[in-house]
Amino acid sequence: MNEHAHHGYTPQKAEYLRRLKLIEGQARGIARMVEEDKYCIDVLTQISAVTSALKAVSMGLLEDHLSHCVADAARKGGPEADEKLDEAMQAIRRLAK
Repeated sequence: MNEHAHHGYTPQKAEYLRRLKLIEGQARGIARMVEEDKYCIDVLTQISAVTSALKAVSMGLLEDHLSHCVADAARKGGPEADEKLDEAMQAIRRLAK
């Protein structure tokens, strides 16, 4: 995997970190709910909210990757373009599961 000094998500890095920290807090809250024997449906509702939040972050990162890393590689062509497209397809497959 080729590393870039500047990733597609870099301009939104602070926003992604903010959202991930909120998700982290939500996950801790879920653990606390289980420790406190909260109602199953309430715990499941919070798990669903965290899952949705993570999916939103992952879709944003994927979009950034496609518009930056994949687009740059496609413009250059050659084996790197094929590699980046394959990486993107693998990521999409993982997200679609």
